[in-house]
Amino acid sequence: MAIKILSDSTSYINLETQKELDISIIPLSVHFKDESFKETEVDYDYFYKKIESTGCIPTSSQPSLGEIHEIFRQIVARGDDILGIFISSTMSGTWATALKAKEMILNEFPQARIEIMDSYTNCMAMGLQVLTAARLAQAGESFRTVLEAAQYTRDRVRFYFVPETLEYLKKGGRIGTASALLGSLLNIRPILTVDMKKGMTHLLEKARGTSRAVKRMLDIIEEDHQKYGLREIIVHHINAPEKAQQLKQSLISRYSVPVSIHSIGPVIGLHTGLGTVGFVYCTEI
Repeated sequence: MAIKILSDSTSYINLETQKELDISIIPLSVHFKDESFKETEVDYDYFYKKIESTGCIPTSSQPSLGEIHEIFRQIVARGDDILGIFISSTMSGTWATALKAKEMILNEFPQARIEIMDSYTNCMAMGLQVLTAARLAQAGESFRTVLEAAQYTRDRVRFYFVPETLEYLKKGGRIGTASALLGSLLNIRPILTVDMKKGMTHLLEKARGTSRAVKRMLDIIEEDHQKYGLREIIVHHINAPEKAQQLKQSLISRYSVPVSIHSIGPVIGLHTGLGTVGFVYCTEI
């Protein structure tokens, strides 16, 4: 019997790590008027270029109950336990659907052990929770140890990012047209974060220009470094590899912890747009 770790595609854990740690990913989907894709199958460059060329923001959808149920059933049928860690329940219905799938499985397999965990976040802020669990599961730790370690990480992850443009926030209805126009004229960049109590993205601060916004984010991580210590840092970006590499180098020069780069995919990326850059990290305490 093993502990199988599952997550959804908005964690953006790279394929190599998925295979190495035996993590199963359940994809969300994105939909234009003329075509739809599973997030794990669409080319990111194609997706973002299509938004730019059409001016249309696509929609996204969660995995179906049947899809999640079938994945759970295959795992339980071979005698394994399940720990599923999913995108914030206030951002998506994926977590709630996974709970329904769990109930269905337990009706058929009453002895099955399934835990569905709300990450309260997305991207690698969720991914670090998944990686923590997967590493311990692979090491043969108990179900309780694996679950509690994932929860410990959840309580200590932070996610800060800054969009390069306000256009996507405007098109997605997250800011008004007047605010977007004024912000663009004044070169205002919102520093966004995820509230880990409410599981929602919100505005932390505003800065004049991307460089000042990034500097402020670096100040924030330094404050946490001094207070709590750092375990790991993930640089995130949306079609901005050069900016991500610069941010990575800046972080490497400051901290002696692992720093890697992960692209943000369509489901999350369609809300903030091209050029977005930021980072996720986990504190020691």
